[in-house]
Amino acid sequence: MQAAPRRALFGWVMFDWACQPFFTLVTTFVFAPYFATVLAPNPAEGQALWGYATAAAGLVLALLSPVLGSIADAVGPKKPWIAAASGLLLVACFALWWAAPGWAGAIPLALAAFAVATVAAEVAAAFYNALMPILVPPERLGRLSGTGWATGYAGGLVSIVVVLGFLAADPDTGRTYFGLDPLFGLDPAAREGDRITGPFSALWLVVFALPLFAFTPDAPRTGRPLRGAACEGLTRLAGTVREARRDGRTLRFLVANMIYQDGLVAVFAFGGIFGAGTFGWGPAQLGLFGILLTVTGTLGAFLGGRLDDRLGPRRVILGSLGLLALVCVGLISLGREHVLFAIPTAPARPGHLYDSAPEKMFVGLGLLIGLVAGPLQAASRSLLARIVPPGEAGRYFGLLALSGRLTSFMAPLCVALATSLTGTLGAGPAVLIGFFGLGAALVWGVSDAARARNGA
Repeated sequence: MQAAPRRALFGWVMFDWACQPFFTLVTTFVFAPYFATVLAPNPAEGQALWGYATAAAGLVLALLSPVLGSIADAVGPKKPWIAAASGLLLVACFALWWAAPGWAGAIPLALAAFAVATVAAEVAAAFYNALMPILVPPERLGRLSGTGWATGYAGGLVSIVVVLGFLAADPDTGRTYFGLDPLFGLDPAAREGDRITGPFSALWLVVFALPLFAFTPDAPRTGRPLRGAACEGLTRLAGTVREARRDGRTLRFLVANMIYQDGLVAVFAFGGIFGAGTFGWGPAQLGLFGILLTVTGTLGAFLGGRLDDRLGPRRVILGSLGLLALVCVGLISLGREHVLFAIPTAPARPGHLYDSAPEKMFVGLGLLIGLVAGPLQAASRSLLARIVPPGEAGRYFGLLALSGRLTSFMAPLCVALATSLTGTLGAGPAVLIGFFGLGAALVWGVSDAARARNGA
């Protein structure tokens, strides 16, 4: 198989760039901390509510992704499904603008819009991923997947610099991180710089998703009508599930992916909230933290794709999961005035950025998350793309989405419940150690079987 033309690969890679601001700005670094520290009664309750919304989105995705992927395989083309999901994402992101402080409906609106946007973004990603096997031969899947993740992180980096430098101002000073008045007359007191992240992410998607639709080839149409394709697609999905159950190694990978992806969803959902709630960080500190993390994320995803092709996805996944478990241990050990559980530290000095030892350690742990998260996700989709027939990629990626989302409500729900019961933000990372550890134990023996099926 020959690789698709460069402009086709460019179009595919740019969709990662187009979608990433939603995850960087809304899910993690700007809107989520705004929700927890401004809209919610207190940070702990905000983390719990955000966790319940993330869990609800995961439950819906668990039901939708494999069914839609199987139907899309039976029909053929994937890009119409990507366009439909992207349209829903646009509407939900724009709705976040109206979640203003002091309005009684702000909390339910923010949670509902966030949940709908998350579902739409992940459904679009499932169909987008299913295009991989028709673009490059198996030996180049790791590089393509890693380049996509790296490009996405770079898009997140650029977007957060724009928001931090020109749109989101400190409510106390009225100035952005670059010392400027916010563009478009955005009101810092009304937290319009935080709320604009929704519409900003939507407009970014509109502009940068265009190369995918213009340059990247789609799967050929099968000629089947949608109703017949739906029945056939669901039948094939049931067959795929039965096949996975018979192949213990495939089932083992899907279960492992289900568990560790749960933990990864929770890490990104609560990372910004943890920094805001534990250290009282505002938009400037959180924004710079996001910039630093996305820099390491870009580097990690880029290098991880090449390690994937050289070492195989199993080693990349296991190494990433081990480091994420260590990160969680480090997070548990932090407090506003202590590190490593009991070592006291001097308090932060007012006006100094990341001044205290706990803050410095938290930043370091965040950089490590960025370094390994991209390789973990890229290696997961690369592994599946290596072992499935290209013409059936949609239903298999739907099944991968199912395994990644079937219990994706579980980790956020466990974090939310642990936070509610203990009243402390540190309960969240403690829960996630188990998710990463169990995922690593299950994936330990999977990769060789998968590569053997490709004749490797």
